[in-house]
Amino acid sequence: MSHEFDPWRSMAVAADVVALSHATPARVAAVAAQRLAALLAAARAAPLHARRLAAFADDAPLAELPVMDKALLMAHFGDALTVDHVDLAQARAFVRDPARIGWPLQQRYAVWESSGSSGNPGLFLHDARALAVYDALEALRPGWTDPRASWQGAVPGGRLAFVGAIDGHFASHASLQRLRRLNPWMAPMLRSFSILQPLPDLLAQLDAWQPTRLATYPTAAALLASCQRQGLLKLRLAQVMTGGETLGAAQREAIAAAFGCPVRNSYGASEFLTIAAECAHESLHVNADWVILEAVDEAMRPVPEGRLSHTTLLTNLANHVQPLLRYDLGDRIRFVPGRCACGSPLPVIEVQGRQDDALHLRGARGQWVTLLPMALSTVLEDEAGVFDFQLCQHDARTLALRLGAAEAGDCWERCHEVLHRYATQQGASALRLVREPGTAPQRGRSGKVQRVIAHAGIRPDAAPPPAPPRGRGPR
Repeated sequence: MSHEFDPWRSMAVAADVVALSHATPARVAAVAAQRLAALLAAARAAPLHARRLAAFADDAPLAELPVMDKALLMAHFGDALTVDHVDLAQARAFVRDPARIGWPLQQRYAVWESSGSSGNPGLFLHDARALAVYDALEALRPGWTDPRASWQGAVPGGRLAFVGAIDGHFASHASLQRLRRLNPWMAPMLRSFSILQPLPDLLAQLDAWQPTRLATYPTAAALLASCQRQGLLKLRLAQVMTGGETLGAAQREAIAAAFGCPVRNSYGASEFLTIAAECAHESLHVNADWVILEAVDEAMRPVPEGRLSHTTLLTNLANHVQPLLRYDLGDRIRFVPGRCACGSPLPVIEVQGRQDDALHLRGARGQWVTLLPMALSTVLEDEAGVFDFQLCQHDARTLALRLGAAEAGDCWERCHEVLHRYATQQGASALRLVREPGTAPQRGRSGKVQRVIAHAGIRPDAAPPPAPPRGRGPR
């Protein structure tokens, strides 16, 4: 019997989400404080947290508690859990099996892996309680007044296409597969498409399936919008949903114009699936009744409202099996002063997350080809096994690869092979990859590495047309 889904708990959580959506900010804060106290009590059952919280009273302010990060969590994976029947070896074996994407570990836990953009991939365990919260937030909060904004808000005849990395246990794809498995009546309306396949194949699949809603990364949405403008894609969408990268105002406008529909952005992570979602006013509202975000400076001190943080600390109030207390996400956020005109009691943030560029390269016949940053990162991580890297564009056919000191000395050949194979599949077989030995990936002011950097002078006048079909099909 599966213990990952409790219908009674799910109904209770859904009712709570609806009620607090219409509460006052003070009421939301009071509920969050109660949930924080319960989380801290539960966390003391985990050996790691018991040691770290030993010197603090039960009612100690959150801001006084120690900060944790992914490296600490993975170094003490078993000790960071409040249960003793799961260990790191089991979790790693589980996510190595793509056939189990969307299925629970031990019939109890969702296990989601992070992309490893910090050089240290993470594994995150979520139990039925946490999953019920994510389900309710995803179904009832996105769009604020527009229930069609969520995956669960499907209407008869509506189809949602997720375009992204689908070979791993990543939160978005795994959640979609779980939703299809638990709700067979919805399965025909939900489908994932690999972002790593050749662009012509992706376009053909989307055209054949004709989704009414599209969920993907902003850079991928911009590329598909470009193909739509050229007549290479003929979708009739009611909505585009983006996440996983920073969505710029110009990107949003171009995507909305090409597809003739609204664009809604969200902010989530493997640590908490739906951290924030946009309302109809394009304000990104934090689900502050279930997740606490702290905008902090380099010394982990709070920054004033309206100021961009150095990083963001997350406390997941829903997950008691793998407590995340003041967990360093690495993103930079700004809390927007005042209350949104939509009427939501939830605070509004602006997020500066991934800032990687899409690369425009010349193909063998001189045509423009676009390589998306999320796809390039996934290829290098999953196929070459490297995480500390930086790709810098030198010209329309040349990329330079910088590898961090922690990467093995023999990984250059693997990187060269997988990047050439992927570029060729996308129509950029003329790619030249050069090595920059001794040059480490350059970090910005935030301390984060921009991993894919385009040449500022390369601006194709028209969106890049796709190359003819080649290479493998969906992964």
